[in-house]
Amino acid sequence: MSVETFMPQSKSGDAVSLTPAAIKHFEAKLASQPGHLVRLSTKISGCTGYAYVLDVAEQAEQGDTLIHASDKLTLAISTKALDLVTGTEIDYVKEGINGVVKFNNPNVVNECGCGESFNVS
Repeated sequence: MSVETFMPQSKSGDAVSLTPAAIKHFEAKLASQPGHLVRLSTKISGCTGYAYVLDVAEQAEQGDTLIHASDKLTLAISTKALDLVTGTEIDYVKEGINGVVKFNNPNVVNECGCGESFNVS
């Protein structure tokens, strides 16, 4: 399997969507860093293939897809990650006293047991 041959199966046609909870979470993270954005990429990792990477960046990289989630939040998606994450909903959920960013990716066919990595068909 290669990223070049994978055809994403987005239900909504949008690259990525964010829930209101995720938007609120990322806006709070960026509050002390005006003008910055959140950048989503992937890396080869774990036992099943890929891992999500979220970073705060001063600007998008060349070729990134930009999603303006709110007046305070822009999400940049790496060109290399776009095929793997198209159709993904990013959520922020509370689990006990901890908060966790969740990726609801309809393209995932396999995840490792610890939830650290994923693969697509």
